[in-house]
Amino acid sequence: MNSNLLDTPIEYLKGVGPKRGDVLRKEARIYTFGDLLEYYPFRYIDKTELHTIVNITPDMPQVQLKGVITAVQTTGEQRAKRLTALFNDGTGTLELIWFQGINFVKSTLKEGKPFLVFGKPVFKYNRLSIAHPEMQAADEETGFDSRLEPVYNTTDLMKRNGLTSRGMYRLIQALFDKIHASDVPEILPAFIRSEYQLMPRFEAFKNLHLPTDTEELKQARLRLKFEEFFFIQMRLLQLKQNRQTTFHGFVFTEVGNYFNHFYHHQLPFELTGAQKRVLKEIRKDTLTGHQMNRLVQGDVGSGKTIVALMTALLALDNGFQACIMAPTEILAQQHYNNISALLQGMEIGVDLLTGSVKGKQRRNLLEKLELGITQMLIGTHALIENTVVFKNLGLVIIDEQHRFGVAQRASLWEKSEDKYPHILVMTATPIPRTLAMTVYGDLDVSVIDELPPGRKPIQTRHVTDSRRLEVFEFMRRQIAEGRQIYVVYPLINESEALDYKDLMDGYESISRAFPMPGYQVSVVHGQMSAADKDWEMQRFK
Repeated sequence: MNSNLLDTPIEYLKGVGPKRGDVLRKEARIYTFGDLLEYYPFRYIDKTELHTIVNITPDMPQVQLKGVITAVQTTGEQRAKRLTALFNDGTGTLELIWFQGINFVKSTLKEGKPFLVFGKPVFKYNRLSIAHPEMQAADEETGFDSRLEPVYNTTDLMKRNGLTSRGMYRLIQALFDKIHASDVPEILPAFIRSEYQLMPRFEAFKNLHLPTDTEELKQARLRLKFEEFFFIQMRLLQLKQNRQTTFHGFVFTEVGNYFNHFYHHQLPFELTGAQKRVLKEIRKDTLTGHQMNRLVQGDVGSGKTIVALMTALLALDNGFQACIMAPTEILAQQHYNNISALLQGMEIGVDLLTGSVKGKQRRNLLEKLELGITQMLIGTHALIENTVVFKNLGLVIIDEQHRFGVAQRASLWEKSEDKYPHILVMTATPIPRTLAMTVYGDLDVSVIDELPPGRKPIQTRHVTDSRRLEVFEFMRRQIAEGRQIYVVYPLINESEALDYKDLMDGYESISRAFPMPGYQVSVVHGQMSAADKDWEMQRFK
Protein backbone atom coordinates (compact mmCIF):
# COMPACT_ATOMS: atom_id res chain seq x y z
CA MET A 1 0.00 0.00 0.00
CA ASN A 2 1.20 3.50 -0.84
CA SER A 3 2.90 4.96 2.26
CA ASN A 4 1.65 8.44 1.26
CA LEU A 5 -1.98 7.36 0.94
CA LEU A 6 -3.02 9.68 3.78
CA ASP A 7 -1.75 12.63 1.68
CA THR A 8 -4.24 11.83 -1.11
CA PRO A 9 -6.57 14.79 -1.87
CA ILE A 10 -9.97 14.23 -0.30
CA GLU A 11 -11.92 14.45 -3.58
CA TYR A 12 -10.46 11.07 -4.62
CA LEU A 13 -12.25 9.27 -1.77
CA LYS A 14 -15.34 7.33 -2.81
CA GLY A 15 -18.43 9.45 -2.19
CA VAL A 16 -16.65 12.81 -2.28
CA GLY A 17 -15.75 14.14 -5.72
CA PRO A 18 -14.80 17.71 -6.73
CA LYS A 19 -17.91 19.51 -5.42
CA ARG A 20 -17.98 17.89 -1.99
CA GLY A 21 -14.19 18.16 -1.86
CA ASP A 22 -14.47 21.95 -2.14
CA VAL A 23 -17.09 22.01 0.62
CA LEU A 24 -14.95 19.86 2.94
CA ARG A 25 -11.92 22.06 2.37
CA LYS A 26 -13.84 25.28 2.94
CA GLU A 27 -16.05 24.23 5.85
CA ALA A 28 -14.04 21.61 7.74
CA ARG A 29 -10.44 22.17 6.57
CA ILE A 30 -10.35 18.59 5.34
CA TYR A 31 -7.89 18.53 2.44
CA THR A 32 -6.58 14.96 2.52
CA PHE A 33 -7.41 11.44 3.66
CA GLY A 34 -5.28 12.13 6.72
CA ASP A 35 -7.33 15.24 7.61
CA LEU A 36 -10.53 13.18 7.47
CA LEU A 37 -8.93 10.56 9.71
CA GLU A 38 -8.37 13.27 12.33
CA TYR A 39 -11.88 14.75 12.01
CA TYR A 40 -13.11 13.26 15.27
CA PRO A 41 -16.72 12.77 16.45
CA PHE A 42 -17.65 15.16 19.25
CA ARG A 43 -20.09 12.74 20.88
CA TYR A 44 -21.76 9.35 20.47
CA ILE A 45 -25.36 8.19 20.60
CA ASP A 46 -25.64 4.93 22.49
CA LYS A 47 -27.99 2.66 20.60
CA THR A 48 -26.79 -0.52 22.22
CA GLU A 49 -29.80 -0.78 24.54
CA LEU A 50 -33.41 -1.56 23.68
CA HIS A 51 -36.00 0.08 25.93
CA THR A 52 -39.65 -0.81 26.43
CA ILE A 53 -42.52 1.65 26.24
CA VAL A 54 -43.86 0.70 29.67
CA ASN A 55 -40.53 1.67 31.30
CA ILE A 56 -40.08 5.07 29.59
CA THR A 57 -39.81 8.01 32.01
CA PRO A 58 -40.00 11.76 31.22
CA ASP A 59 -36.33 12.34 32.10
CA MET A 60 -34.98 9.97 29.43
CA PRO A 61 -33.10 12.00 26.78
CA GLN A 62 -33.42 9.37 24.01
CA VAL A 63 -34.74 5.83 23.72
CA GLN A 64 -34.50 2.99 21.23
CA LEU A 65 -37.53 0.75 20.79
CA LYS A 66 -38.38 -2.31 18.72
CA GLY A 67 -42.00 -2.98 17.71
CA VAL A 68 -44.57 -2.73 14.95
CA ILE A 69 -46.69 -0.03 13.34
CA THR A 70 -50.36 -0.66 14.17
CA ALA A 71 -51.99 2.35 12.47
CA VAL A 72 -51.08 5.27 10.20
CA GLN A 73 -53.13 8.42 9.60
CA THR A 74 -52.76 11.96 8.25
CA THR A 75 -54.58 14.85 9.88
CA GLY A 76 -54.88 18.60 9.25
CA GLU A 77 -54.31 20.67 6.15
CA GLN A 78 -51.38 22.68 4.74
CA ARG A 79 -49.15 23.93 7.60
CA ALA A 80 -51.22 22.12 10.20
CA LYS A 81 -50.85 18.84 8.37
CA ARG A 82 -49.14 16.02 10.21
CA LEU A 83 -48.57 12.29 9.97
CA THR A 84 -49.23 10.09 13.01
CA ALA A 85 -48.39 6.40 13.44
CA LEU A 86 -49.22 4.21 16.41
CA PHE A 87 -46.28 2.08 17.50
CA ASN A 88 -46.57 -0.95 19.81
CA ASP A 89 -43.75 -3.00 21.33
CA GLY A 90 -45.89 -5.47 23.30
CA THR A 91 -45.64 -3.46 26.54
CA GLY A 92 -47.48 -0.35 25.42
CA THR A 93 -48.29 2.06 22.59
CA LEU A 94 -46.97 5.52 21.69
CA GLU A 95 -47.44 7.99 18.83
CA LEU A 96 -44.81 8.69 16.18
CA ILE A 97 -45.36 12.15 14.67
CA TRP A 98 -44.02 13.88 11.54
CA PHE A 99 -44.64 17.46 10.43
CA GLN A 100 -42.29 17.42 7.42
CA GLY A 101 -41.55 14.96 4.62
CA ILE A 102 -44.96 13.43 5.24
CA ASN A 103 -45.49 11.84 1.82
CA PHE A 104 -42.08 10.17 1.77
CA VAL A 105 -42.33 8.88 5.37
CA LYS A 106 -45.85 7.58 4.79
CA SER A 107 -44.65 5.53 1.82
CA THR A 108 -42.11 3.72 4.03
CA LEU A 109 -44.52 2.82 6.85
CA LYS A 110 -46.36 -0.47 6.64
CA GLU A 111 -48.74 -1.71 9.30
CA GLY A 112 -47.57 -4.88 11.01
CA LYS A 113 -43.95 -4.41 9.88
CA PRO A 114 -41.30 -4.46 12.66
CA PHE A 115 -39.18 -1.30 13.06
CA LEU A 116 -36.39 0.04 15.21
CA VAL A 117 -37.37 3.51 16.46
CA PHE A 118 -34.96 6.03 18.02
CA GLY A 119 -35.80 9.46 19.39
CA LYS A 120 -36.67 11.67 22.37
CA PRO A 121 -39.86 10.68 24.20
CA VAL A 122 -42.28 13.45 25.21
CA PHE A 123 -45.19 13.21 27.65
CA LYS A 124 -47.99 15.64 26.86
CA TYR A 125 -51.64 15.51 27.86
CA ASN A 126 -51.00 12.06 29.39
CA ARG A 127 -49.88 10.78 25.97
CA LEU A 128 -46.45 9.55 25.00
CA SER A 129 -44.98 10.52 21.61
CA ILE A 130 -41.75 10.84 19.64
CA ALA A 131 -41.53 13.55 16.98
CA HIS A 132 -39.53 12.85 13.80
CA PRO A 133 -37.97 9.60 15.07
CA GLU A 134 -35.19 7.78 13.27
CA MET A 135 -36.80 4.72 11.69
CA GLN A 136 -35.23 1.55 10.39
CA ALA A 137 -36.69 -1.78 9.40
CA ALA A 138 -35.80 -4.17 12.22
CA ASP A 139 -34.46 -6.81 9.86
CA GLU A 140 -32.08 -4.43 8.00
CA GLU A 141 -28.37 -3.90 8.68
CA THR A 142 -27.91 -1.02 11.08
CA GLY A 143 -24.84 0.43 9.37
CA PHE A 144 -23.20 0.83 12.77
CA ASP A 145 -21.12 -2.07 14.07
CA SER A 146 -22.17 -1.69 17.70
CA ARG A 147 -24.89 0.96 17.54
CA LEU A 148 -22.51 3.42 19.19
CA GLU A 149 -23.27 6.05 16.59
CA PRO A 150 -20.61 8.78 16.20
CA VAL A 151 -21.86 12.34 15.74
CA TYR A 152 -19.73 14.75 13.68
CA ASN A 153 -19.80 18.53 13.54
CA THR A 154 -21.31 19.79 10.29
CA THR A 155 -22.33 23.15 8.87
CA ASP A 156 -25.40 24.18 6.87
CA LEU A 157 -23.41 24.14 3.63
CA MET A 158 -22.12 20.65 4.41
CA LYS A 159 -25.65 19.43 5.12
CA ARG A 160 -26.96 20.91 1.87
CA ASN A 161 -24.34 18.83 0.07
CA GLY A 162 -25.24 15.58 1.81
CA LEU A 163 -22.47 15.87 4.37
CA THR A 164 -24.63 15.45 7.46
CA SER A 165 -23.23 13.61 10.46
CA ARG A 166 -24.31 10.33 8.87
CA GLY A 167 -22.85 11.46 5.57
CA MET A 168 -19.52 12.06 7.29
CA TYR A 169 -19.79 8.63 8.90
CA ARG A 170 -20.20 7.04 5.47
CA LEU A 171 -17.06 8.84 4.27
CA ILE A 172 -15.19 7.49 7.31
CA GLN A 173 -16.38 3.99 6.41
CA ALA A 174 -15.15 4.49 2.86
CA LEU A 175 -11.80 5.71 4.22
CA PHE A 176 -11.31 2.62 6.38
CA ASP A 177 -12.21 0.44 3.40
CA LYS A 178 -9.26 2.11 1.66
CA ILE A 179 -6.54 2.26 4.32
CA HIS A 180 -4.79 -0.35 6.44
CA ALA A 181 -2.57 -0.34 9.53
CA SER A 182 0.53 0.00 7.31
CA ASP A 183 -0.78 3.34 6.00
CA VAL A 184 -0.95 4.93 9.47
CA PRO A 185 2.59 5.38 10.85
CA GLU A 186 3.14 4.54 14.52
CA ILE A 187 4.74 7.58 16.18
CA LEU A 188 5.10 6.38 19.78
CA PRO A 189 7.99 4.06 20.69
CA ALA A 190 7.04 0.48 21.54
CA PHE A 191 8.36 0.75 25.11
CA ILE A 192 6.04 3.70 25.84
CA ARG A 193 3.02 1.93 24.35
CA SER A 194 3.88 -1.12 26.43
CA GLU A 195 4.44 0.80 29.67
CA TYR A 196 1.14 2.68 29.42
CA GLN A 197 -0.77 -0.17 27.73
CA LEU A 198 -1.73 1.93 24.72
CA MET A 199 -3.39 0.40 21.67
CA PRO A 200 -1.71 0.78 18.24
CA ARG A 201 -2.37 4.06 16.47
CA PHE A 202 -4.38 2.61 13.57
CA GLU A 203 -6.64 0.73 15.98
CA ALA A 204 -7.12 3.90 18.03
CA PHE A 205 -8.31 5.85 14.97
CA LYS A 206 -10.59 3.01 13.91
CA ASN A 207 -12.13 2.53 17.36
CA LEU A 208 -12.66 6.26 17.72
CA HIS A 209 -14.64 6.45 14.47
CA LEU A 210 -16.09 2.92 14.38
CA PRO A 211 -16.27 1.85 18.03
CA THR A 212 -17.20 -1.76 18.70
CA ASP A 213 -17.96 -1.14 22.38
CA THR A 214 -17.52 1.52 25.07
CA GLU A 215 -14.31 0.00 26.45
CA GLU A 216 -12.61 0.05 23.04
CA LEU A 217 -13.75 3.65 22.61
CA LYS A 218 -12.31 4.56 26.01
CA GLN A 219 -8.95 2.99 25.12
CA ALA A 220 -8.90 4.75 21.72
CA ARG A 221 -9.49 8.12 23.37
CA LEU A 222 -6.79 7.42 25.94
CA ARG A 223 -4.26 6.58 23.24
CA LEU A 224 -4.91 9.66 21.11
CA LYS A 225 -5.12 12.05 24.08
CA PHE A 226 -1.89 10.62 25.49
CA GLU A 227 -0.23 11.10 22.10
CA GLU A 228 -1.39 14.71 21.82
CA PHE A 229 -0.24 15.71 25.30
CA PHE A 230 2.97 13.71 24.93
CA PHE A 231 4.09 15.69 21.90
CA ILE A 232 2.94 19.02 23.37
CA GLN A 233 5.10 18.29 26.39
CA MET A 234 8.00 17.07 24.26
CA ARG A 235 7.92 20.31 22.29
CA LEU A 236 7.80 22.40 25.47
CA LEU A 237 10.66 20.42 27.00
CA GLN A 238 12.61 20.92 23.79
CA LEU A 239 12.05 24.67 24.07
CA LYS A 240 13.06 24.53 27.71
CA GLN A 241 16.24 22.63 26.94
CA ASN A 242 17.04 25.02 24.12
CA ARG A 243 16.53 27.96 26.48
CA GLN A 244 18.79 26.41 29.11
CA THR A 245 21.61 25.80 26.61
CA THR A 246 21.17 28.91 24.46
CA PHE A 247 19.78 31.61 26.75
CA HIS A 248 22.61 32.48 29.09
CA GLY A 249 21.52 34.28 32.24
CA PHE A 250 23.19 36.49 34.78
CA VAL A 251 24.73 34.83 37.84
CA PHE A 252 23.54 36.28 41.15
CA THR A 253 26.47 35.33 43.38
CA GLU A 254 25.82 37.81 46.18
CA VAL A 255 23.21 37.75 48.92
CA GLY A 256 24.04 41.28 50.03
CA ASN A 257 22.95 44.24 52.09
CA TYR A 258 19.59 44.88 50.42
CA PHE A 259 18.38 41.32 50.89
CA ASN A 260 19.80 40.84 54.39
CA HIS A 261 18.67 44.21 55.73
CA PHE A 262 15.13 43.63 54.48
CA TYR A 263 15.05 40.08 55.83
CA HIS A 264 16.33 40.99 59.28
CA HIS A 265 14.83 44.44 59.82
CA GLN A 266 11.89 45.17 57.52
CA LEU A 267 10.16 41.88 56.81
CA PRO A 268 6.71 42.32 58.42
CA PHE A 269 6.29 38.64 59.35
CA GLU A 270 8.18 35.36 59.51
CA LEU A 271 8.44 33.62 56.16
CA THR A 272 6.50 30.38 55.84
CA GLY A 273 8.26 27.14 55.04
CA ALA A 274 6.78 27.26 51.54
CA GLN A 275 8.12 30.77 50.91
CA LYS A 276 11.60 29.74 52.10
CA ARG A 277 11.51 26.67 49.85
CA VAL A 278 10.54 28.73 46.79
CA LEU A 279 13.25 31.32 47.52
CA LYS A 280 15.82 28.51 47.67
CA GLU A 281 14.60 27.21 44.29
CA ILE A 282 14.92 30.69 42.81
CA ARG A 283 18.35 31.18 44.36
CA LYS A 284 19.51 27.89 42.85
CA ASP A 285 18.23 28.97 39.41
CA THR A 286 20.15 32.27 39.53
CA LEU A 287 23.46 30.49 40.19
CA THR A 288 23.39 28.23 37.11
CA GLY A 289 24.43 30.78 34.51
CA HIS A 290 21.25 29.98 32.53
CA GLN A 291 18.15 32.12 32.32
CA MET A 292 15.64 31.35 35.07
CA ASN A 293 12.10 30.83 33.80
CA ARG A 294 10.00 29.95 36.86
CA LEU A 295 6.28 30.01 37.63
CA VAL A 296 5.26 30.68 41.24
CA GLN A 297 1.74 29.59 42.02
CA GLY A 298 -0.09 30.42 45.25
CA ASP A 299 -3.46 31.50 46.59
CA VAL A 300 -4.28 35.14 47.22
CA GLY A 301 -2.59 36.04 50.50
CA SER A 302 0.01 33.25 50.33
CA GLY A 303 2.90 35.72 50.10
CA LYS A 304 3.90 35.65 46.43
CA THR A 305 4.64 39.37 46.40
CA ILE A 306 7.12 39.08 49.28
CA VAL A 307 8.92 36.27 47.43
CA ALA A 308 9.02 38.41 44.28
CA LEU A 309 10.29 41.44 46.20
CA MET A 310 13.07 39.46 47.91
CA THR A 311 14.09 38.04 44.51
CA ALA A 312 14.24 41.62 43.19
CA LEU A 313 16.46 42.61 46.15
CA LEU A 314 18.74 39.72 45.22
CA ALA A 315 19.06 41.22 41.72
CA LEU A 316 19.82 44.65 43.20
CA ASP A 317 22.51 43.12 45.45
CA ASN A 318 24.25 41.91 42.30
CA GLY A 319 24.16 45.28 40.56
CA PHE A 320 21.11 44.68 38.36
CA GLN A 321 17.76 46.37 37.91
CA ALA A 322 14.43 44.57 38.34
CA CYS A 323 10.98 45.22 36.95
CA ILE A 324 7.50 44.02 37.90
CA MET A 325 4.79 43.97 35.22
CA ALA A 326 1.11 43.78 36.23
CA PRO A 327 -1.89 43.41 33.91
CA THR A 328 -3.76 46.55 35.06
CA GLU A 329 -2.90 50.04 36.28
CA ILE A 330 -4.76 49.45 39.52
CA LEU A 331 -2.74 46.33 40.32
CA ALA A 332 0.50 48.05 39.29
CA GLN A 333 -0.35 50.99 41.58
CA GLN A 334 -1.13 48.55 44.39
CA HIS A 335 2.22 46.81 43.96
CA TYR A 336 4.00 50.17 43.88
CA ASN A 337 2.31 51.39 47.07
CA ASN A 338 2.90 48.13 48.97
CA ILE A 339 6.53 47.72 47.88
CA SER A 340 7.37 51.37 48.54
CA ALA A 341 5.98 50.98 52.06
CA LEU A 342 7.92 47.74 52.65
CA LEU A 343 11.19 49.33 51.45
CA GLN A 344 10.74 52.60 53.34
CA GLY A 345 14.07 53.93 54.59
CA MET A 346 16.20 51.60 52.44
CA GLU A 347 17.05 54.28 49.82
CA ILE A 348 16.10 52.09 46.86
CA GLY A 349 14.93 53.83 43.69
CA VAL A 350 11.42 52.52 43.00
CA ASP A 351 9.25 54.04 40.26
CA LEU A 352 5.87 53.41 38.63
CA LEU A 353 5.35 53.46 34.85
CA THR A 354 1.89 53.07 33.33
CA GLY A 355 0.09 54.48 30.31
CA SER A 356 -1.09 57.37 32.46
CA VAL A 357 2.44 58.62 33.10
CA LYS A 358 3.03 61.18 30.34
CA GLY A 359 5.00 64.25 29.29
CA LYS A 360 7.87 65.56 31.41
CA GLN A 361 7.19 63.09 34.22
CA ARG A 362 7.57 60.19 31.76
CA ARG A 363 10.72 61.61 30.17
CA ASN A 364 12.35 62.09 33.58
CA LEU A 365 11.43 58.57 34.66
CA LEU A 366 12.86 57.02 31.47
CA GLU A 367 16.07 59.01 31.89
CA LYS A 368 16.47 57.80 35.49
CA LEU A 369 15.85 54.24 34.31
CA GLU A 370 18.49 54.39 31.59
CA LEU A 371 21.00 55.92 34.01
CA GLY A 372 20.33 53.19 36.58
CA ILE A 373 18.95 55.60 39.22
CA THR A 374 15.68 53.68 39.10
CA GLN A 375 16.58 50.27 40.45
CA MET A 376 13.12 48.77 40.55
CA LEU A 377 10.42 49.64 37.99
CA ILE A 378 6.79 48.62 38.47
CA GLY A 379 4.27 49.01 35.68
CA THR A 380 1.87 47.65 33.09
CA HIS A 381 2.23 46.80 29.39
CA ALA A 382 3.96 50.19 29.12
CA LEU A 383 7.17 48.43 30.23
CA ILE A 384 7.48 46.60 26.90
CA GLU A 385 7.46 49.79 24.80
CA ASN A 386 10.61 50.44 22.75
CA THR A 387 11.23 53.76 24.51
CA VAL A 388 11.69 51.98 27.85
CA VAL A 389 15.43 51.32 28.13
CA PHE A 390 17.13 49.82 31.19
CA LYS A 391 20.76 50.30 32.14
CA ASN A 392 21.20 46.75 33.40
CA LEU A 393 18.01 44.69 33.63
CA GLY A 394 18.62 41.40 35.44
CA LEU A 395 15.16 40.26 36.59
CA VAL A 396 11.65 40.45 35.13
CA ILE A 397 8.69 39.63 37.41
CA ILE A 398 5.30 39.14 35.73
CA ASP A 399 2.14 39.08 37.83
CA GLU A 400 -0.87 37.03 36.67
CA GLN A 401 1.04 35.02 34.07
CA HIS A 402 -2.06 34.00 32.07
CA ARG A 403 -2.77 37.63 31.16
CA PHE A 404 0.44 37.96 29.14
CA GLY A 405 1.53 36.08 26.04
CA VAL A 406 4.88 34.55 25.14
CA ALA A 407 5.64 37.46 22.79
CA GLN A 408 5.15 39.98 25.59
CA ARG A 409 7.44 38.01 27.88
CA ALA A 410 10.05 37.79 25.12
CA SER A 411 9.90 41.54 24.49
CA LEU A 412 11.05 42.11 28.07
CA TRP A 413 13.95 39.67 27.59
CA GLU A 414 15.24 41.95 24.84
CA LYS A 415 15.50 44.86 27.27
CA SER A 416 18.85 43.47 28.38
CA GLU A 417 21.93 43.24 26.19
CA ASP A 418 24.48 40.42 26.21
CA LYS A 419 22.47 38.01 28.39
CA TYR A 420 18.82 37.36 29.14
CA PRO A 421 17.25 38.60 32.39
CA HIS A 422 15.78 36.02 34.74
CA ILE A 423 12.01 35.57 34.46
CA LEU A 424 9.74 35.00 37.46
CA VAL A 425 6.01 34.74 36.72
CA MET A 426 3.27 34.59 39.36
CA THR A 427 -0.32 33.40 39.34
CA ALA A 428 -3.06 32.94 41.91
CA THR A 429 -5.04 30.76 39.49
CA PRO A 430 -5.15 27.26 41.00
CA ILE A 431 -3.56 24.88 38.51
CA PRO A 432 -3.02 21.18 39.29
CA ARG A 433 0.71 20.54 39.24
CA THR A 434 0.52 17.98 36.44
CA LEU A 435 -1.50 20.38 34.31
CA ALA A 436 0.88 23.23 35.08
CA MET A 437 3.79 21.07 33.92
CA THR A 438 1.93 20.42 30.65
CA VAL A 439 0.57 23.91 29.93
CA TYR A 440 3.66 25.72 31.22
CA GLY A 441 6.15 23.05 30.23
CA ASP A 442 8.74 25.71 29.37
CA LEU A 443 8.61 26.92 32.98
CA ASP A 444 9.83 25.39 36.20
CA VAL A 445 6.96 25.35 38.70
CA SER A 446 7.05 26.36 42.37
CA VAL A 447 4.00 26.23 44.64
CA ILE A 448 3.45 28.31 47.79
CA ASP A 449 1.07 25.98 49.58
CA GLU A 450 1.09 27.60 53.04
CA LEU A 451 -0.56 30.78 54.27
CA PRO A 452 1.32 33.18 56.59
CA PRO A 453 0.33 33.00 60.27
CA GLY A 454 -2.99 34.69 60.98
CA ARG A 455 -4.21 34.53 57.39
CA LYS A 456 -7.54 32.77 57.01
CA PRO A 457 -7.92 30.35 54.10
CA ILE A 458 -9.86 31.61 51.10
CA GLN A 459 -13.37 30.14 50.83
CA THR A 460 -14.83 29.80 47.35
CA ARG A 461 -18.52 29.17 46.72
CA HIS A 462 -20.32 28.63 43.41
CA VAL A 463 -23.79 30.21 43.44
CA THR A 464 -26.13 30.46 40.43
CA ASP A 465 -28.10 33.54 39.40
CA SER A 466 -31.28 32.02 40.86
CA ARG A 467 -29.82 32.63 44.35
CA ARG A 468 -28.95 36.27 43.70
CA LEU A 469 -31.19 37.51 46.56
CA GLU A 470 -29.41 35.18 49.01
CA VAL A 471 -26.07 36.63 47.89
CA PHE A 472 -27.35 40.19 48.33
CA GLU A 473 -28.54 39.35 51.84
CA PHE A 474 -25.11 37.87 52.65
CA MET A 475 -23.49 41.07 51.36
CA ARG A 476 -25.75 43.20 53.59
CA ARG A 477 -24.73 41.20 56.66
CA GLN A 478 -21.04 41.61 55.83
CA ILE A 479 -21.43 45.37 55.34
CA ALA A 480 -23.34 45.62 58.62
CA GLU A 481 -20.31 44.04 60.33
CA GLY A 482 -18.06 46.80 58.93
CA ARG A 483 -16.63 44.87 55.97
CA GLN A 484 -16.27 45.92 52.31
CA ILE A 485 -17.17 43.99 49.17
CA TYR A 486 -15.99 44.09 45.59
CA VAL A 487 -17.80 42.47 42.66
CA VAL A 488 -15.93 41.56 39.44
CA TYR A 489 -17.65 41.37 36.03
CA PRO A 490 -16.09 39.85 32.88
CA LEU A 491 -17.37 42.66 30.61
CA ILE A 492 -17.77 46.41 30.95
CA ASN A 493 -20.74 46.69 28.58
CA GLU A 494 -23.17 44.18 27.13
CA SER A 495 -21.78 42.11 24.26
CA GLU A 496 -23.67 40.59 21.33
CA ALA A 497 -21.00 37.91 20.95
CA LEU A 498 -20.58 36.88 24.61
CA ASP A 499 -23.41 35.84 26.90
CA TYR A 500 -21.82 37.19 30.08
CA LYS A 501 -22.96 39.57 32.79
CA ASP A 502 -21.65 43.08 32.24
CA LEU A 503 -20.53 45.74 34.69
CA MET A 504 -22.95 48.49 33.72
CA ASP A 505 -26.01 46.25 34.07
CA GLY A 506 -24.61 44.82 37.30
CA TYR A 507 -23.97 48.30 38.69
CA GLU A 508 -27.62 49.27 38.14
CA SER A 509 -28.82 46.05 39.75
CA ILE A 510 -26.56 46.44 42.80
CA SER A 511 -27.38 50.14 43.17
CA ARG A 512 -31.09 49.27 43.36
CA ALA A 513 -30.42 46.57 45.97
CA PHE A 514 -28.04 48.81 47.97
CA PRO A 515 -29.48 52.35 47.68
CA MET A 516 -27.96 55.56 49.03
CA PRO A 517 -27.52 56.93 51.63
CA GLY A 518 -27.31 53.65 53.50
CA TYR A 519 -24.77 52.23 51.03
CA GLN A 520 -22.03 53.64 48.79
CA VAL A 521 -21.40 51.86 45.47
CA SER A 522 -18.46 52.70 43.18
CA VAL A 523 -17.40 51.56 39.71
CA VAL A 524 -13.85 51.06 38.45
CA HIS A 525 -12.87 49.77 34.99
CA GLY A 526 -10.05 50.02 32.47
CA GLN A 527 -11.74 52.59 30.24
CA MET A 528 -11.88 55.22 33.01
CA SER A 529 -9.28 57.93 33.27
CA ALA A 530 -6.47 57.45 35.76
CA ALA A 531 -7.76 60.32 37.90
CA ASP A 532 -11.28 58.85 38.08
CA LYS A 533 -9.96 55.40 38.93
CA ASP A 534 -7.73 56.91 41.60
CA TRP A 535 -10.62 58.81 43.14
CA GLU A 536 -12.87 55.74 43.24
CA MET A 537 -10.11 53.60 44.73
CA GLN A 538 -9.50 56.22 47.43
CA ARG A 539 -13.21 56.09 48.27
CA PHE A 540 -12.99 52.32 48.62
CA LYS A 541 -10.00 52.60 50.95
